Amino acid sequence: QVQLVESGGGLMQAGGSLRLSCAASGRTFSRYHMGWFRQAPGKERNLVAATSWSTGNTYYADSVKGRFTISRDNAKNTVALQMNSLKPEDTAVYYCAAGDAWARLVGRNEAEYWGQGTQVTVSS
Repeated sequence: QVQLVESGGGLMQAGGSLRLSCAASGRTFSRYHMGWFRQAPGKERNLVAATSWSTGNTYYADSVKGRFTISRDNAKNTVALQMNSLKPEDTAVYYCAAGDAWARLVGRNEAEYWGQGTQVTVSS
């Protein structure tokens, strides 16, 4: 089992920045691909960014490229999402997730473990 706890959400004006953090406990964190997903009201949950434990590869959704950065610290069992130049359309509940298969995490939005989510609201 892996337990994931997100923090860092909140209310921000458009153009501002927020940093989300996800703390992991339980099984070997460093052997999981990690992702940040988001779900806006009435919409599906979609992958925003991901980082591979094995290759170091990263993935970003087109809507956040150049604005968001995912990073992980295996020594501290944390993964972060730095969000800059925030837009109202970034408003959503953001979820941290851990998956053991990159193709499923990135291609099918599937993960083994999920956090409870943290609300991000961007005002115009």
